[in-house]
Amino acid sequence: MSTATEHHDPQPVPPASGPRARPLRVSLFVTCLVDQFRPDVGRAAVEVLRRAGCDVEFDARQTCCGQPAYNSGWQEDARRVVRAMLDAYEDSDAIVLPSGSCTAMFTHWPELFEPDDPAHARAKAIAGRTYELSAFLVDVLGAPLLDARFEGRVTWHDACHGLRELGLGRQPRALLAQVEGLELFESESSESCCGFGGTFSVKYPELSVAMLDQKLQGLEQRGIDAIVSGDVSCLMQIGGRLEHRGSSIRTLHLAELLAGADTNGSSR
Repeated sequence: MSTATEHHDPQPVPPASGPRARPLRVSLFVTCLVDQFRPDVGRAAVEVLRRAGCDVEFDARQTCCGQPAYNSGWQEDARRVVRAMLDAYEDSDAIVLPSGSCTAMFTHWPELFEPDDPAHARAKAIAGRTYELSAFLVDVLGAPLLDARFEGRVTWHDACHGLRELGLGRQPRALLAQVEGLELFESESSESCCGFGGTFSVKYPELSVAMLDQKLQGLEQRGIDAIVSGDVSCLMQIGGRLEHRGSSIRTLHLAELLAGADTNGSSR
């Protein structure tokens, strides 16, 4: 078993400009938390991708990206999860996820297999066609106009995996800049961890809450209407604490906002 860490940058998909023989065939990986807790995020992602001109598919064979087992050191369990999903993504032009965390896990898939295992090459090829939603919209499709509107002041939360493993930052902000009526407030704590960290928040709840409270401090006084991010895990952590504090600030996934959230937060 190889222990070397490999990083696989996504490979370019044919550009959005110019004629195509057919629309891009995108396979949407919904993620566990979207499926179980925020299904509206999945529906919003489909709406946004279709509005951007993509054919969206969902393969019912998908389960988990394997990250919980991988991060806990259960390599064999993660390997079984990933091996079972390789067939689902063999023929897609691109795999798009409304999550930087799970997208980052796809880049680690090849590490789970020996180089001479055929699964290694398959996992590497799939990782090269895998994109977080905002990166796909901006870097592949050229930030298409999505006719989104939101009347209010929002701040962006840079989720750790998206920011530190995938280098996301300009992409979601480029999309937010298109949203009519939206005012973006750049908080000095936008890059600070929300304290979730998967099992971290369970093992160290007091520290997790303290990290989040420090992040949230002062946002009510800044007139923030919503905290927007690209990961449901962070939004669950942040939203739960906001509710506990009795805050009027809401949480929105980027996909929900781009799908056409109005001032009341409902989607078209």
